Amino acid sequence: MPVVVDGIQGPVRANGPGPVGPAPGWDARPECIHIALINNMPGAALEDTEQQFFELLCAASDSLLVHLKLFSLPNVPRNGKGLLRLDRLYFGIEELLENRFDAVIITGTEPHQHDLRREPYWPALATVLDWAAENTASTVLSCLAAHAGALHFDGIGRHLLADKQFGVFSCRKTTEHPLTRRAGDQLCFPHSRWNEVRASDLISRGYTVLTQSADAGVDLFVKKRSRSLFVHFQGHPEYGRLTLLKEYRRDIRRFLNRERETYPSMPRGYFDAETAGVFTAFRKQALANRFPEFMSQFPKTLDTNTLQNTWQPSGSAIYRDWLRYIAVKKTESPAFAAVPLAAHAHSAAGR
Repeated sequence: MPVVVDGIQGPVRANGPGPVGPAPGWDARPECIHIALINNMPGAALEDTEQQFFELLCAASDSLLVHLKLFSLPNVPRNGKGLLRLDRLYFGIEELLENRFDAVIITGTEPHQHDLRREPYWPALATVLDWAAENTASTVLSCLAAHAGALHFDGIGRHLLADKQFGVFSCRKTTEHPLTRRAGDQLCFPHSRWNEVRASDLISRGYTVLTQSADAGVDLFVKKRSRSLFVHFQGHPEYGRLTLLKEYRRDIRRFLNRERETYPSMPRGYFDAETAGVFTAFRKQALANRFPEFMSQFPKTLDTNTLQNTWQPSGSAIYRDWLRYIAVKKTESPAFAAVPLAAHAHSAAGR
């Protein structure tokens, strides 16, 4: 089934918006899952992240109809293009807090402080986390948002890694759970982070670790809070086929601009041997020519068809079970199902 997004004409499908909307009364049907997507990514990643979640939810929805409403936290740094998109398509957090949704997805953003409580958006994020526990059947926290949730509710600090955990990593299912029912024993997901929360800290505070990687550590973990099952991803099952390449290019640019001291490590498990060889050669040249203009020499003739979304089956399986979990909870507790919202003018995020 398609994903219907407030403010976007027609249903969103994996290959873009569709030409026609669903039948009248679609938003009141029991098979319609109402989800708030709180997208906190900055810059160009704002729109990329929207599309990644649209495509993942389309692939996972099966017979369910997914209704998305877009929100963003206030005080996340934005550029002009991002602010225009927020004003056109996103709603303010105050409106979120006045309503119920079947579920909420909260993305991460690029951190500027090791202690997340010092980030300017922390008060709003903490308020939203408390709201989610009481007003949703389930809450997905992605990457930095997963760290924020563990810190806010249980005081679990994150640990700085020696190098960025970057690439596609194999992980294993560690326990049976409704969210991993359709997943195989082995899964793979992209990771892109400088910090981690550790299994021992999570388990000691009542979390259940569902998937774990020998190389990347904890991947997926859950904990029930009041009415909501909190689902935490240290990785990024929503990533698109080219997302890791875009991040690698961004990090190289930052090195050449002297915004970071070390040359970025190549994403693991992502490039084939030929592509890895091209980037190894470029690294050698970049180290000898560290100035911003050298970015113009970034390889432009790569065969991006060699970059495959090998994690798509794993991500779709997890999110398919997540949507089914929400559908079951709506049936069990209809009193807490989302209230369909009347259409009205959009407001800038955080207004």
